[in-house]
Amino acid sequence: MSEMLLVLLAGLAAGTLNAVGGGGTFVALPALVAVGLPPVTANAASTIALLPGSVAGAWVSRHRITQVGTASPRALTTTSVLGGALGAALLLLLPSASFDAAVPWLLAFATVVLAFGRRLFRLLVTTPGPAAGLGPRALLTGQFLLAVYGGYFGGAVGILMLALWSVALGLDPATGNPMRIAQVTAVYLSATALFLIASDALGAPHLLAAMLTGAVAGGLAGARLALRLPARVLRGVVLGTAVTMTVLYFLREGAR
Repeated sequence: MSEMLLVLLAGLAAGTLNAVGGGGTFVALPALVAVGLPPVTANAASTIALLPGSVAGAWVSRHRITQVGTASPRALTTTSVLGGALGAALLLLLPSASFDAAVPWLLAFATVVLAFGRRLFRLLVTTPGPAAGLGPRALLTGQFLLAVYGGYFGGAVGILMLALWSVALGLDPATGNPMRIAQVTAVYLSATALFLIASDALGAPHLLAAMLTGAVAGGLAGARLALRLPARVLRGVVLGTAVTMTVLYFLREGAR
């Protein structure tokens, strides 16, 4: 019962974080590992469990979704689905040690870009806006690579998306947050489909159900909260989440 409660609360926190600013994987994955699941299984199970909460968050914020750059929302979503499927396949086929070692540096990079991306963009271009940023082909290439990462590991993929859009297009993180939720959902959707078929994540259905229940409630609550937060506060939440995850992950790597 104590394990079920821990996983339920972790799902609630992860769903809320994913809806507000990203980073739910860093709550969900350690909780599942703590109750005895192997890391790869826990990673797959956390992705499956967080999908419904992500869908709920995307539904709540669907009317606030804005186009990212010059790429159409359909093209961006298709790219996320394909990349998520490839990333999930890599998780099941390849050892995770080398990629896991790179995660803290990816998080550190995303945090720096989120903190200074808008200022950097203003220095690099004289006319802010989508026309001055990446073209659709380059944007979709970057989105595909992030979606592969999201399907493989998932930690902070939404933060990395906001970082890409911020530095490459000058998009405000608060404005891009509804689209971030939608694209993370697309990544989780294809990854979950593969994990349900090819992984052993369904071997602990009670834990999966507990995390799924918490994540749905957290996704609904977090998406509504994100819609009410001022842009400056939302940027602070996203940055605070990024900094916290980066520090904790470096500490985790140092303790190994």
